[in-house]
Amino acid sequence: MKRRNLIKLLAIATIGLSVNLTSCKKDLTPKNAVTTDKVYKDFSNYKSILAKLYTSFALSGQQGPAGNADIAGIDEGFSNYLREYYNMQELTTDEAAIVWNDGTIHNLHNMTWNSQNEFITAMYNRIFYTISISNEFIRQTTDDKLSGNGITGDNLTLAKQYRAEARFIRALAYWHGIDLFGSIPFVTENDVVGVFFPKQKSRAEIFAYIESELKTCEADMGAPRFEYGRADKAASWMLLAKLYLNAKVYTGTDRSTDAITYASKVISAGYTLEPNFKNLFLADNNKSNEIIFPITFDGIHTTGYGGITYLVHAQVGGKMTPSDFGINGGWSGLRTTKQYVSLFSDASGNTDKRALFFTDGQNLEINDEYTFTDGYAIQKFRNVTSTGAVGSDATGNFPDTDFPMFRLADAYLIYAEAVLRGGTGGNLVTALQYVNQIRTRAYNGSVTGNITALQLTLPFILDERGREFLFEMHRRTDLIRFGKFTGGDYIWAWKGGVKAGTSVDTHFNLMPIPSADIVNNPTLKQNDGYK
Repeated sequence: MKRRNLIKLLAIATIGLSVNLTSCKKDLTPKNAVTTDKVYKDFSNYKSILAKLYTSFALSGQQGPAGNADIAGIDEGFSNYLREYYNMQELTTDEAAIVWNDGTIHNLHNMTWNSQNEFITAMYNRIFYTISISNEFIRQTTDDKLSGNGITGDNLTLAKQYRAEARFIRALAYWHGIDLFGSIPFVTENDVVGVFFPKQKSRAEIFAYIESELKTCEADMGAPRFEYGRADKAASWMLLAKLYLNAKVYTGTDRSTDAITYASKVISAGYTLEPNFKNLFLADNNKSNEIIFPITFDGIHTTGYGGITYLVHAQVGGKMTPSDFGINGGWSGLRTTKQYVSLFSDASGNTDKRALFFTDGQNLEINDEYTFTDGYAIQKFRNVTSTGAVGSDATGNFPDTDFPMFRLADAYLIYAEAVLRGGTGGNLVTALQYVNQIRTRAYNGSVTGNITALQLTLPFILDERGREFLFEMHRRTDLIRFGKFTGGDYIWAWKGGVKAGTSVDTHFNLMPIPSADIVNNPTLKQNDGYK
């Protein structure tokens, strides 16, 4: 069992993030009850409340694995933040296709979704749930609130660090928001709690806000690697690097130089590549010095049917043996397209260890979207440790494996791409070294996979990111940045809803604002191409 400092009982957190209602006619203050004011008077509660913010990415409700969901309108397992983020970033691309026929799930890979898609709605609601609870924590930990609650000395320093971490979490959610939806409603701790219509801000405006927030709170963040599972300065730098790498998409202005600056900060922060690539996705990956910011899981304390449970179980089916993955059974859900497989010259994994395909009994072609054995299966995430031990949950339901949201290899490839895009402050010699370090690891320590300076091109970087980050929720964003997501420049199986794939309209570069939010908030404008 992997016990992390932030994986705790979260009952206090739920109380601490609740909203107190008042009335001019009657005193509705609870009698003999724990209120927000009382919770924040006691500094020993603060870290537990902060834990709720972190676990909003990992858990789907208040009790786990199901029964008291955070958001309504969809099955609790489906509603998990990380599960829906996977669906948005992977199912919509060449990397993943799903067998199941749950609701409108197939519309994601087929790129035929609309504003009524319940999975897109769940992602949208998840983002704003995390923003809302982060706002409340930040609202209760202003300098004035901390002073009024008697928080002083070392506790004051820690409280400011917790507040900075909450601002990072909110910034991460807002980044997902603008990446997926473009112009979105904007709410901060400065908005009064109650019923109102949040105003919509442009991608560029929220980009500037995220940038400002991360730079402002950096001073109060912990040093890189101060505590596994918590956001630190390096996580903040990494988010800035990713923000800048995609700035041309978000704002129309290239920020490659800034991407190099912040990727370099991460690279200099003491992280190292994990020697064995596969160890990054095992149940003891918390030991890895490559992972910068994980979403942490524990088979006993973070139970649910989204997150890492989804990633491990849904990839297993056909002739795959569930016990090899440390689980009690596969869900026969996820496999990949032949276009993704073609990124590897050798799909066996004998050459490039990142070719984690299971081919026995699997067809390369996806002739039938609803047949698991059509399409190569993936064997990446496992609930077994690097020594072969099975995770802590004796039932085999819930894995211990953490999800690596940010890791060092990404910083290396951001640096290389930003240099190729003309950013200053870096150089091609160093970029090539970083890329070849990744490829040497992939080729099991051999330099036979290394490339030359002439081979280091932007198309190569896109393909290398595909090889390196399968199922790690980068692909949609990467394809959009390279102009390959919509249109007809790159076609994969069932893109556009036909077996061979077809061109789709560019409006699919953005997800729609859910129709329910458009109806409920008359100040919102729908993204072009959607009703």
